[in-house]
Amino acid sequence: MQTNKVIKLETHKKPSIDALLGENGFIERKGSVGVLLVHGLTGTPTEMKQYGRVIARQGFTVACPELAGHCATIEALTATQWQDWYQSIEDAFDALKQECEHVFVSGLSMGALIALMLAAKKGHQVAGVILLSTTFFYDGWNVPKLKRALLLPLVLYTPLKYFMQWEETSPYGIKDERVRAMVHAILENRDHLAADKIGYFKTPALVVLESVRLIKAAKKALKDVVSPTLIVHSTEDDMASLKNAYYTQAHIASKTVETFFVDDTYHVLTLDKRKDDVAKRAAKFCKEQAKILNSFNKIAVSA
Repeated sequence: MQTNKVIKLETHKKPSIDALLGENGFIERKGSVGVLLVHGLTGTPTEMKQYGRVIARQGFTVACPELAGHCATIEALTATQWQDWYQSIEDAFDALKQECEHVFVSGLSMGALIALMLAAKKGHQVAGVILLSTTFFYDGWNVPKLKRALLLPLVLYTPLKYFMQWEETSPYGIKDERVRAMVHAILENRDHLAADKIGYFKTPALVVLESVRLIKAAKKALKDVVSPTLIVHSTEDDMASLKNAYYTQAHIASKTVETFFVDDTYHVLTLDKRKDDVAKRAAKFCKEQAKILNSFNKIAVSA
């Protein structure tokens, strides 16, 4: 006797953006256009919160997840590779795209490189890219030339990488003395929640080595980034000079590339004196590019 078997195909529902944020991540839903934020290496979503709030007030849905290995322990961070950090953002992008009409991505420092990697892979799915303090070269005025030219290679490419740490010193990428004093106080008090609040200021050499690998990958990816791009950089950046902005501008494949150079601020643009100006400029860019996309969509529908 022949029997008909009903085979049920299991469908794996993709996680929502809320499920991917992590304990310290955040989301503000204010509109149908999304902006995905990428915090910096050894940083936390906290450094992006004010920046995100200002953008959200302009009518955007803004989300910032934790990067893999961050906001926990140094050991957890050391156990990750740059591909893990990237995957955190690709997964969040896919989730945010499920509920938003268009999605922009904006990253800070090493987060900017992850944003570039995402744009290179996703192509025109990424509505636009906002790059803050892009770091291809550690060549700011607060990075000693001897350290980057001799000591860094010696540590990264010898067994010393298993024992050494890169310690960031004052001004911690922040020109605003009040904010800098808050960071210093947390470090001095050795607050047990410091990693959650402000990230790490002692970076294991193994993590620095992963960042170097990310830099190499991002340089290669620039030729594949076609999304409209806004490059934001400080003229006084203590970690990464304007050379980084010019390099990005010269090598990116995007036909639409805008720049916004700001003074009176250091590397961490999202926490420093010009943070609101930077956020408003980013929101303006997103509004303009979303309007262009909507116009194209209307033309395509009518045709």
